[in-house]
Amino acid sequence: MGVARQVLTEYLTTGRIPSHNTDSRTLLEHRGAFVSLHQRESRDLRGCVGEFLPRRPLLESVTEMTIAAATRDPRFPAVTAEELPELQIEISALTPLYPIRPEQVQVGVHGLMIVKGQNKGLLLPHVPLIHGWDREDYLGNLCLKAGLEMDDWRSDNVELLAFATEVWEED
Repeated sequence: MGVARQVLTEYLTTGRIPSHNTDSRTLLEHRGAFVSLHQRESRDLRGCVGEFLPRRPLLESVTEMTIAAATRDPRFPAVTAEELPELQIEISALTPLYPIRPEQVQVGVHGLMIVKGQNKGLLLPHVPLIHGWDREDYLGNLCLKAGLEMDDWRSDNVELLAFATEVWEED
């Protein structure tokens, strides 16, 4: 967590990206990662960006996604340095994606990605818990996130993929 906080602080105050060296196997493992920024008191989302493919070491992914969550989430204006004390950082490291059938989905256990043609949508495992969704609500909202119809998950021409996350959150 210290790495993400240091990256966010340095980038927002100086515009520079700090470099980090590590011997940690966990941080050197290639994994997809999402970084979420929340308002500390309200827990309202302030930014969330990630990459689902394990294209680079987790340390590099967290560095890039921390900056992206603060500056490139199209739903929010860019985070300012003045906001830093009020933000809480959450990192979700993803396991590899694997095919899953809708009836196998366990709310709160499986993160999901749906693919239909050029449309893709992804939701982290804790999202349905936050919203109180059951399995069908989860699948329907996943479809909406992908720009699909809410019941497209029932279609034969969609690909449903699952993953798990390892989550770290600041105190």
